[in-house]
Amino acid sequence: MAEFNGLEHIVREQEPLAQYGWLWTEGVAKYFAEPTTQDELSILVGQCREQGVAVKLLGGGSNVLVASDEVDAMVIHLSAAAFSEIAAEGNLITAKGGAKLVQLLSTAAREGLSGLESLAGIPGTVAGALKTNAGTHNDDIGQWTKSVKVLTREGEVAVRQGDELRFAYRESSLNELVILEGTFELRPMDAVEVTKRTQTQWILSKGQQPRGAAGTICMFRDHGGVTAESLIEAAGLKGTAMGSASLNDSCPNFLELHQGGSTENAIALLNHVQAEVAAHAGIELVRQVEVW
Repeated sequence: MAEFNGLEHIVREQEPLAQYGWLWTEGVAKYFAEPTTQDELSILVGQCREQGVAVKLLGGGSNVLVASDEVDAMVIHLSAAAFSEIAAEGNLITAKGGAKLVQLLSTAAREGLSGLESLAGIPGTVAGALKTNAGTHNDDIGQWTKSVKVLTREGEVAVRQGDELRFAYRESSLNELVILEGTFELRPMDAVEVTKRTQTQWILSKGQQPRGAAGTICMFRDHGGVTAESLIEAAGLKGTAMGSASLNDSCPNFLELHQGGSTENAIALLNHVQAEVAAHAGIELVRQVEVW
């Protein structure tokens, strides 16, 4: 059993993870921590490394499916205020990795800074958005990113400047252990206009997603210029269900898992959809959901 000396106030064992994710899952974390400062986080990561304990970062939980009865790792949830601060100066906004994406957009609108409006309606945290280069087909967070502060797997804090960063469709070169904060260089614009654009995009995004977050999760990335949803429909999979897991009627790229349902059903449905689309269209869908 690992020991986390001096960190007993933030570390818990056998923590149920259902309350932290969008799907009703019953798995627990062998170790779970919510650091209150960056120093605590660094010390915790160092102790995990010394004792051979794997580390997993949990953000908003919108893309995580806990399939294990016990996640054999230290699950770190950066929920403290120190990891969710947002500050604006001139045309720059710096947001901590644990800040909600919606909070970043609200700050940009209030400060009259344009560029991130296309992210409206996308769930999750700033760290998650940077790691997956969240956005639409025409715009993404990467093109507005000036620098990113990270915590490496060796426990060192480093800053990755723009010329060191690589962003592509739904992916980035950010494979560090923790994304601590991002700085975004935006365009000055009338605050009312930025707010209108953000609200319009939010309405469009929500119209393409099932109502309510609980019990639903987006399964696959779009493939180039073709949406995953259209590929799933073309394969005749709309309405498919396996036990307590089913594809959403209006948005078949969203998997629904009813409360108390089996994660085995969810995994089986993910695999089935992936195989059927590959057989029908010759396209290997890439999972957006992360399975623990």
